[in-house]
Amino acid sequence: MIHPQAIVDPSAKIADDVSIGPFTVIGADVEIASGTTVASHVVINGPTKIGKDNRIFQFASVGEKPQDLKFNDDPTELIVGDRNTIREYVTLHRGTPGGGGVTRIGSDNLFMASSHVAHDCVLGNNIILANATALAGHVIVDDYVILGGYTTVHQFTRIGAHAFSGFSTAIDRDVLPFFTVAGNRARAVGINKEGLKRRGYSSSSIRALQAAFKLLIKSTCSHKVALEQVEELAQQDEDVRKVLDFLDASERGWIR
Repeated sequence: MIHPQAIVDPSAKIADDVSIGPFTVIGADVEIASGTTVASHVVINGPTKIGKDNRIFQFASVGEKPQDLKFNDDPTELIVGDRNTIREYVTLHRGTPGGGGVTRIGSDNLFMASSHVAHDCVLGNNIILANATALAGHVIVDDYVILGGYTTVHQFTRIGAHAFSGFSTAIDRDVLPFFTVAGNRARAVGINKEGLKRRGYSSSSIRALQAAFKLLIKSTCSHKVALEQVEELAQQDEDVRKVLDFLDASERGWIR
């Protein structure tokens, strides 16, 4: 399953059924679990652990050193889960000592061509990064987030579950769960209604989230009064509660 023109370091741990194409380079301290396919002209450096049934397309760079001037060949790592699709020219970098030493990616994610995940990012599951989307260091992306093409995300930002961004969006603060943001700089324009419908959210939950959005973003009352009204909604709907919990934990401030 390993093409004779591939270069694989003797220390790499490759499952027997992993497919590796020609002119691909697998470095030291790389682990690749069963069912994963690696196309031609891919570079994977370690320490990197890649789970099961991932598809890595040509010209991807996985597990490379972080783009951090303080980095000094420290033994940091990249951990990738299962069933991810990593398309052409995607770059996934290892962590740094200052960020915990690990870049961590979950499962069932799609990284479209030329997207970038920088050092110390933490990504959940079922995420889509569209073409040329770029995450700076220390970004957290929760489950089911979709970031439109050419979206850029500032370092130390968190994006809540089920959030959505329009194309060419510049995100410089936290994005609340279920919200849609767009523009440069990003502003909140609604909730991810279509995405929630596709994932089976009830009409009552969607209405509650829409009401919370209007109070937090469009209300003419004071922010304190708006939060009090959203708190009343949260007592009846657990998804609104998730929005408030995320808001309370936000350190960078959130997009309005």
